[in-house]
Amino acid sequence: MKKKNNNYPSKKNNAPARPQRVSNFEPRQRKKEDYAKVNGGVFVYSKPVTVAELSKAINVPSPAIIKFLFLNGKAVTINQLLDDETIGTICLEYDYDFKKETVVDETHFEELEIVDDPASLQERPPVVTIMGHVDHGKTTLIDAIRSSRIVDTEAGGISQNIGAYQKEVKGKKITFIDTPGHAAFTAMRARGASVTDIVVLVVAADDGVMPQTIEAIDHARAADVPVIVAINKMDKPGANPRKVVEELMAHNLVAEEYGGDIITVQISAKTGKGIPELLENILLKAEMLELKANPIRYAIGTVLEANLDKGEGPKATLLVQNGTLSNADYVVVGETYGKIRRMTDEHRAVLKSAGPATPVSVIGLSAVPSAGDRFMAFPEERQAREIAEKRQLAKTMQQRSGTAALSLADLNNLVNAGKVKDINIVVKADSDGTAQALKANLEKMSTDTIKVHVLSASAGAISDNDVLLASASGAFIYGFNVRPDARVRQKAEEAHVEIRLHKIIYELLDEMTAAMKGMVVVEKVESVTGQAEIRHIYKISKVGTIGGSYVTSGVLKANSKIRLLRNGVVIYEGTLGSLKRYKDDVKEIKEGYECGLTIDGYNDIKEGDIVEGYELVEKK
Repeated sequence: MKKKNNNYPSKKNNAPARPQRVSNFEPRQRKKEDYAKVNGGVFVYSKPVTVAELSKAINVPSPAIIKFLFLNGKAVTINQLLDDETIGTICLEYDYDFKKETVVDETHFEELEIVDDPASLQERPPVVTIMGHVDHGKTTLIDAIRSSRIVDTEAGGISQNIGAYQKEVKGKKITFIDTPGHAAFTAMRARGASVTDIVVLVVAADDGVMPQTIEAIDHARAADVPVIVAINKMDKPGANPRKVVEELMAHNLVAEEYGGDIITVQISAKTGKGIPELLENILLKAEMLELKANPIRYAIGTVLEANLDKGEGPKATLLVQNGTLSNADYVVVGETYGKIRRMTDEHRAVLKSAGPATPVSVIGLSAVPSAGDRFMAFPEERQAREIAEKRQLAKTMQQRSGTAALSLADLNNLVNAGKVKDINIVVKADSDGTAQALKANLEKMSTDTIKVHVLSASAGAISDNDVLLASASGAFIYGFNVRPDARVRQKAEEAHVEIRLHKIIYELLDEMTAAMKGMVVVEKVESVTGQAEIRHIYKISKVGTIGGSYVTSGVLKANSKIRLLRNGVVIYEGTLGSLKRYKDDVKEIKEGYECGLTIDGYNDIKEGDIVEGYELVEKK
């Protein structure tokens, strides 16, 4: 005899007990109140879920979900993963809203999308970087502003190693990054850190737009930062502000008086004239930007400078960008961590806390971080240490696996995979006309799906600044009739920046076209074997000009293909003639040794010229 199941009611006529149906699988017959709501009626998820997982989350039986989908033309099983569209359809059917969240591992706190309660947001000071050409008065302007601050506050001298300071104007503070053309400026922006809100571009009124002025404009444009132009040296007799304004128009910086949106202020950093107006315009621009932050949260920000102090150990200058950094907080800085043992301002005054847009110098880290590293405060030392260790491991793996910058091969692969949308390029050429022509032709290659951005196009040798800009912006460099020296080439390799060199324009454009179509083919490319600097000139009849040289990198081989560089620009290509060590002919000379050399059919060599040997190898 079977034991009676008391969980089910019996009929009155003593008929055998039968289980009662617990639920009707017809979704529209079930009442809404029967379903337990999830988070106020919103199903929140971060990754694809199965039918079973969704069923449990919204308290709807799996058979009901499967039947609903089947009636709508989609056959699924209980363990099948559902796509976003299907999840949305099911949720709406059962009167739920739905939301997909992007979950970021705390190890990658740079990628966290911080959404603060609007009620907790407060106005913060603007962060300003002063940039411009050498000798145009950046340092003098900085000193003038610093002197104003010292007079206003009657405080002591400002530390020269903090890298940032604040100025109070009409009761409001302005934070300045005081290293003009800061080496990590673009790198910080590229890592997602909005370090600088405004760039003050200093241009000398008697000199006009110069190469480093253009570089500063390129960096500001790549970082998408508004620019205020300070036309300096107005006290000099040859000052011509109109010339400056007109030259800036050629670089798409149109002054307000010409119908543009660029504020220009005429100043003299030497006499102090115009500096109050400059500061007021910075505050005006900041007001338009509506800069706000939440001081009631753990701090997050960026490293401006760092060094190893003999007495205090690892020391870093941090810019707090959101939240409040407190003395004794645990912080992860780049791939290192520590507990803040002391925090000071630019006057070396000890601080207990620092709010948004405040620069501070801290000690207590386990190692020296790098300029441009991001930092975040955490409540526990164990948490900070574990995150720092994971970040160090991730960085090591990234260095082993490849590059963050885009190479031509990467571009080709991304095009084939349909994943590329923007291509960033830095162009250097032997003349400005050629550079601008290449820029125009490269940008014309943009399509509906792929946009080509030439971040910088200028004349001259490929420099450290070009490598920095390319590395920070995920770009590669095109060089036309110019070459990088050994030091720049090494820096590019360390930063994983690809440099593509050409001497025929249509070949450069054809290469780019092929890459954008995903059609890169095997080609012969140059491999530099070595470079030598010519330090002495000897002219011998019947022999020609002999260059007394010193091999600065690699190996120089007899009878190899060479090019002669003068100030980074190619002036001749040919073949190496004789190669001698003392009086003996040799097949090659290695780095660190002196030699005498001649170039077949060419005698116009000068001291300081660079002889670069190369060979052609097949490469995809």
